[in-house]
Amino acid sequence: MTAAPPADGMAALDDQALLARVADGDSGALDALYQRYSRVVYGVALRILGEADLAEDVVQETFWRVWRRSGTFQPGRGQVAAWIFGIAHNLSVDELRRQRSRPRPVYDTDETAVLRDLEDSRMDVEAEALENERGRLIAAALQQITAEQREAIELAYFGGLSQSEIAERLQSPIGTIKTRIRLGMRKLRDILRAQNIGVEDITD
Repeated sequence: MTAAPPADGMAALDDQALLARVADGDSGALDALYQRYSRVVYGVALRILGEADLAEDVVQETFWRVWRRSGTFQPGRGQVAAWIFGIAHNLSVDELRRQRSRPRPVYDTDETAVLRDLEDSRMDVEAEALENERGRLIAAALQQITAEQREAIELAYFGGLSQSEIAERLQSPIGTIKTRIRLGMRKLRDILRAQNIGVEDITD
């Protein structure tokens, strides 16, 4: 789906105001959220699924669910962006599980090395379970840093945006964005280390 340009003044509204309009049936507000976050949602889905077509399907389903579930959003439990990314993440993981559960060929050739892949598949399941638990703990840790730091980190690490792109998206100086990410990542590292969670990829 290609979103139409938002109505005059719609782009200036914050996320919660837009979502409230979506809950009232305003499709223009949904278009504005789509233009604001569809690229990030696509990045989340592509990182998990690794296929452009599947990632695009997740984008469409994510915003369809935003339309249907907008009235259930609770502002006190987090930001609209994180809520949208959470929908995309869950949809992507569900799709990944569906892909993996589909029957595989029962013959063994160079192209479909079923027997040789059995051990790798088992290891993939174990690794995915560990990664899911680690992801849950990181998500909980994200709730313990400031909203500004969390938003910048989510756009960078879940959305795949560069620091300059984040600065443009949030209309903030790039120095401010760098500081938010650096301080936020430092805080996350301390929180995760306190829980004995591996932090090899959490740096200053």
